[in-house]
Amino acid sequence: MNATTNDTTKPPRLPPRWFIRSAWVGHRALYRVSRGRLGLARPTPGGRFGMLRLHTIGRRSGQERIVILGYYEDGANLVTLAMNGWGDPPPAWWLNLSANPDARVDLVDGPRAVRARAAEGEERARLWAAIREYEGYGDIDALSATRSTETTVVVLEPR
Repeated sequence: MNATTNDTTKPPRLPPRWFIRSAWVGHRALYRVSRGRLGLARPTPGGRFGMLRLHTIGRRSGQERIVILGYYEDGANLVTLAMNGWGDPPPAWWLNLSANPDARVDLVDGPRAVRARAAEGEERARLWAAIREYEGYGDIDALSATRSTETTVVVLEPR
């Protein structure tokens, strides 16, 4: 096949939803069973993204909700994507932060109080470009194109 007959690219293939959810459940179980010794990591610039635990307050229930997310550091800020396994709806943790932006994160070196906000404009473009430097996100441009809305870049600022 020559280049002229194959100039369309296939959209990236996402794992089935059951697989993504199983990975999330497994990661939380690893953290819980190891009593926090496994499951969190620092980001390595130009290498792997880090893993943090985010504690939010449920927007409807008022109960604490905890999720493990990939992140990288931008100065004192922590940056993550509100991507729900590349599914279309926004993740519940982002909806919770939109209603109540004050939260807490657990990092390898301990807990930190944060305030969440969505990056916009030039800041979003800069942070999105920086995410490309980390392994583990895959082809974020192609993956984000599978969603009907723009993927929110979330900035967690220290408070």
